[in-house]
Amino acid sequence: MKRVAIALLLAGLACFVAFALIGSSVADDGTLVEPFFLIPIGWLLALTGGIVAIATFIKSRIK
Repeated sequence: MKRVAIALLLAGLACFVAFALIGSSVADDGTLVEPFFLIPIGWLLALTGGIVAIATFIKSRIK
């Protein structure tokens, strides 16, 4: 479970880094072009990884 938590946290971080690297631009017709989907996916992965990490920590303390 520890590896799963680390993988989820790293995947969330990778989404935020990818969003920053890709950047945003304005198209010729005035619409904003950005990879907005990476923000909620990044938060979802990071929060899930944090919850799994906390659950793993509590589970190891109980034993």
